[in-house]
Amino acid sequence: MQKQTLVYEGKAKKIWSTEDENLLISEFKDELTAFNGAKKAVEEGKGALNNKISRELFKLLESKGIQTHFVEMLDDNHMLHKRAKVILIEVIVRNIATGSLSRNLGIEDGKVLPFTLVEFDYKNDELGDPKLNDQHALLLELVDDASELEYIRYMARKINTILQTFYASKNLTLVDFKLEFGKDSNGNIILIDELSPDNFRLWDSTSGEKMDKDRFRQGLGNLKVAYEEVLNRILGEQK
Repeated sequence: MQKQTLVYEGKAKKIWSTEDENLLISEFKDELTAFNGAKKAVEEGKGALNNKISRELFKLLESKGIQTHFVEMLDDNHMLHKRAKVILIEVIVRNIATGSLSRNLGIEDGKVLPFTLVEFDYKNDELGDPKLNDQHALLLELVDDASELEYIRYMARKINTILQTFYASKNLTLVDFKLEFGKDSNGNIILIDELSPDNFRLWDSTSGEKMDKDRFRQGLGNLKVAYEEVLNRILGEQK
């Protein structure tokens, strides 16, 4: 399977068409961005790590009955996946308060939430990805009806339960993460995008060390080392 026409380029990936109209190739980039693109850098090898981590997590979720767009990893930086119509909602799943939740609502940083919080953001860079409620999503026609929003919430919580349990077995705490969904050629809502430390907050369960893109956001350094450690633990190679 070969790349043909560039379909889309985002902050972390390029999306290419292929000879099969139902399949696309994602090219994982080494660029890093934060604060809606205000902070930028390049970390050589980051894209390959995100691709490998995403592969393992997509395979895990598929084995648990979650439909995803994943087909196969073609090489270090390229993933083959199904074409899907993107639902322009970023789904934020939170288990522990930190980041914008603590800043905006005054909840103590590091506080374990009494229930899993699922939030919706409008996937729109020009508007700064604002928060959505259900009525906003319906007003903007981001979904067909309210039942689709409920299904997305249900899937987000199910995915969270699977990943929380998996990460805990690797001595990692799943703090929060972003998911994206789309509709496949049959109209089914499936999980798309990527599953990596670019989109997840992960803390070492013993030390509390941050193992995700907060290392870039907060200037902590050693981002690639942290991503490599996450991959090693996922593969069962923790030292």
